[in-house]
Amino acid sequence: MTTTEDRAQRSIGAPSCEFTGPLAGIRVIDLSKILAGPYATMSLADLGAEVIKVEHPDGGDPTRAWGPPTVGTDATYFHAANHGKKSVTIDLKSDRGRAQVDELLADADVLVENFRPNSSLQRIFDFKELSARFPHLVVLHISAFGDSGPMRDEPGYDMVAQARGGLMSLTGEPGGPPMKAGFAMGDLGAGLFGIIGIVSALFERSRTGRGQYLTTSLYEGQLALHVNWATNYFADGKRPHGLGSGHPNLVPYQAYPAADDHFVIAIGNDSLWQKLCRQIERPDLAGDERLWENRGRVEHRDFVERELSRTLQTNTVEHWCAKFSAAGVPAAPIKHLDEVYADPQTEALDMVQTVDHPRAGPMRQVAFPVNFNGVRPPVRSAPPELGADTEEILGAAADTNTTDTSLAGAQR
Repeated sequence: MTTTEDRAQRSIGAPSCEFTGPLAGIRVIDLSKILAGPYATMSLADLGAEVIKVEHPDGGDPTRAWGPPTVGTDATYFHAANHGKKSVTIDLKSDRGRAQVDELLADADVLVENFRPNSSLQRIFDFKELSARFPHLVVLHISAFGDSGPMRDEPGYDMVAQARGGLMSLTGEPGGPPMKAGFAMGDLGAGLFGIIGIVSALFERSRTGRGQYLTTSLYEGQLALHVNWATNYFADGKRPHGLGSGHPNLVPYQAYPAADDHFVIAIGNDSLWQKLCRQIERPDLAGDERLWENRGRVEHRDFVERELSRTLQTNTVEHWCAKFSAAGVPAAPIKHLDEVYADPQTEALDMVQTVDHPRAGPMRQVAFPVNFNGVRPPVRSAPPELGADTEEILGAAADTNTTDTSLAGAQR
């Protein structure tokens, strides 16, 4: 078996630029699918790890079919969470497939899976048994609701997690229907906390030489992201509700209507409130003792919103944003994604990069949002086509991806 030191020194093929990444030499076996696990492993790939995505021969990751839109043969949803990886096809329920995965794990550092609790695949890849054979291995298991409790065996998707985890109750206009967040915050939250767990476990392994079993869930991630919503409730016991774009602890801190569109104002202290009042020429608001401190503005939220809206609708978003910017009052237009991707700030940060896809040609991808010594990790390769790297990685065993068809089935 390859030692920890050997794995740390292994070259996985540097990208064309000099940046190899802090996780260069780390090998990740990705048995997950959909978004939470794949997003975590894609981020590890951005950080330099070699990520081998194991997919079922019959269709692979279900998100390959989550379209339209599609680019090449796969849905753009798949492209969102799988760049920088290699794809091999293995039937995990077959004897030969399990042997192939064992071969991969012998030389791997991390395993990520999101098998449904108590499923046949979770029993096949039981951590206690894996740990006995691969004590160096760090295993991350992502589930919908965690590994204990009355809902541990329940399946779940992002919207279910947003509903059960409280996010939908906090999203939307007051008195309106509940709404999910625009981003898949259930899946993405679990993926981000999973990344933190993996990197922490690898650091501990550098001291002890032993891996460990990590678990997180969409539900746990939602609770961790409640932050001030949680502490507000713990303090006063009042059930919170959606405030539209408003903030439960700051006023004004939300979107307001101008003459032509909406824009946001973010007042984080009392001196900014006075600046705002001067810029909109409302000395009556500046002199209102009830509003001098944030506490009073929160207590009179409806009054502040009504008065600001009345004044701000007299001019355009461009007018107000320019005026506030010159005065140091935080404000911004609300941009659509086409405007964001065309923004000079996005270009300056090199957050959207282009890679070549073998079938689709040039493909734009969002890069990793952390720089290392001023260098952004490059998107090293396009999302892989199904099984594109099976022969390279499995070698002579590659023909097994068509065996044991009677056992073919979903991985979770």
